Amino acid sequence: MKRLFPLLAFFISLQLFAQEDAWIYFKDKPNAATFLASPLTMLSQRALDRRTRQNIAFDNKDVPIEATYYNQIKNTTGITVLAKSKWLNAIHVQGTQSRINSLKNTFTFIQKIEFADNSLNLSGKRLPKSKSNTATKRNKFAEINADFNYGNTQNQTEMLKADFLHKQNFTGNGMHIAVIDAGFPNVDLLTAFARVRNNNQILGGYNFVDRSTDFYVKKVNQNNSIVNNHGTNVLSTIAGYTDGQFVGTAPDASFYLFITEDVFNEVPLEESLWVEAAERADSLGVDIINTSLGYSTFDESRYNYSYADMDGKTTFISRGAEIGASRGMIIVNSAGNEGNGTWKYITAPADANSVFTIGAVDPIKVIAGFSSFGPTSDNRIKPDVLAQGQSVFVLDQNTGKSRTSNGTSFSSPIMAGVIACFWQAFPSLTNTQIMQRIRESSDRYNNPTAQYGYGIPNFETAYGNVLNVDKQNFIKGISVYPNPISATFKLKTTTNDLSSLSIQIFNVIGKKVYEERSLKSKTIDVSELSSGIYILKIMSESLQKTIKLIKK
Repeated sequence: MKRLFPLLAFFISLQLFAQEDAWIYFKDKPNAATFLASPLTMLSQRALDRRTRQNIAFDNKDVPIEATYYNQIKNTTGITVLAKSKWLNAIHVQGTQSRINSLKNTFTFIQKIEFADNSLNLSGKRLPKSKSNTATKRNKFAEINADFNYGNTQNQTEMLKADFLHKQNFTGNGMHIAVIDAGFPNVDLLTAFARVRNNNQILGGYNFVDRSTDFYVKKVNQNNSIVNNHGTNVLSTIAGYTDGQFVGTAPDASFYLFITEDVFNEVPLEESLWVEAAERADSLGVDIINTSLGYSTFDESRYNYSYADMDGKTTFISRGAEIGASRGMIIVNSAGNEGNGTWKYITAPADANSVFTIGAVDPIKVIAGFSSFGPTSDNRIKPDVLAQGQSVFVLDQNTGKSRTSNGTSFSSPIMAGVIACFWQAFPSLTNTQIMQRIRESSDRYNNPTAQYGYGIPNFETAYGNVLNVDKQNFIKGISVYPNPISATFKLKTTTNDLSSLSIQIFNVIGKKVYEERSLKSKTIDVSELSSGIYILKIMSESLQKTIKLIKK
């Protein structure tokens, strides 16, 4: 007994002083009214325009977290602040369990504290784990590399009829895509990315893991091999270009490159960093986010999620993704590579209701065995759709030459690129409308299954369903002049029946300031509007066109 007592005391001491991860949620945002009155202090003009096009109002989630709250927690002894989220009004901290819990008694502005280790929460939502629904530790970037085969991306492009969109000159031009991943080494050097570099299509990025502006950083293992190349491979399926050899699905799109994945550690902080990156993407006016990441297991098993947690409402990252979609972005996420494993199911944030979840098929459209299964634990259809993810051509991070690889990590960005082209064709459609049109074009839309979801989309069919020839003439044949305008502007349209047209004008914060139904004249008087930027919506039946107006 004399020998056991010191040992017991040692373990008790370890528990008392163990560092825990937790999210601290604040009750309010005292300066919300000030920020909401000046939206450009929160969001870029491009982000405001995206909201206006989709008629999405600003709300408290757009307001930054209260700086005084943040600083008080940050300056507390024994507490380390690692990340923050305005959407969830929360900060990610580390400290001992007792020190973190004591914050609730110290600061009245704290609403609740949620530990990453659910057993430490007094009223934990998550269910006990069992062997049947708990994942084992895995490598989410696992891929099977075939011998180099000098080919091109024809099959993975034509499978979705992306080539049809390209022939219509919809190649992603004007669309902004954020790729959130593990790293982008050599994207700044490889010839296969020269086209996007030379055309200034890489708009910027950030390394949230290292808190650094170096998003091209190389991280290597003991053999001096690059280990954070996943983002480079992912980006290549959208943006890579070698004439006659390799063409990404949206070669003319513009990109932000964000690192949130720590390649050496699997920790809850990565969820918080992803939400930070998504918030940054939103504020910059990004249209589409691609994430070829997923979370269910961590280095410490006490943080692991169960299948019951895959309900789109439990994990921090899925809650953040849901808010991101509500801001008007399309968030495209890989389903996961667990189809052959004990876990089998999708991972977070692929479980979020509004996330567009992508599974994988092989070159002849047969489901890839590794592609993760749905449905979500609350029985919603996932994945949403499929793209080629087996024997996919990607660009090698060292040579820039094409090679084959496997994973939903690649079916997701292939799809994200095609979505950018499709949305370029129909900019007046909302994010939810775009996703639904894609589902409706898929080959299993009327008979979705647990691993196929709604199946493989046909973007030529989706294009035709949205816009027939007459509708094309409507969209292409309508404009306004002059612009900038003084007191009035005129509609230029091929439509003879003006009464079939209606217009609405919104200011930069999404408030409707003018509306006229069943037009009687092509001349519109806006003399009462103050100087500034506005969004004009011209509508006819189920169609609409959006035009930016500048009032002098």
